[in-house]
Amino acid sequence: MPLVLQWTTSANRDLVRLHAFLHPANPRTAAKIVQKLVASAEQLRTYPQLGERLTEFEPHEVRRLVVGDYELRYEVVETLITVLRLWHGREDR
Repeated sequence: MPLVLQWTTSANRDLVRLHAFLHPANPRTAAKIVQKLVASAEQLRTYPQLGERLTEFEPHEVRRLVVGDYELRYEVVETLITVLRLWHGREDR
């Protein structure tokens, strides 16, 4: 049974910011990247352990999933997956 997926306000803002940054240069690429990130997050509903576990956040189960040049951070708590943040790998985070 797939898990529930939710996005934090910060993660939603990250997605909007990313699209706004990419759109002026290439609207089609901006849309494809956002779609790929959303689809990758949806995949976590079936495969929640897909990303690498980040031990520095233990006892919380925070993981990172690399999608192309982007990193998506999420937390797994029982039947809920929460996308915490996402950013480009070149960003200083």
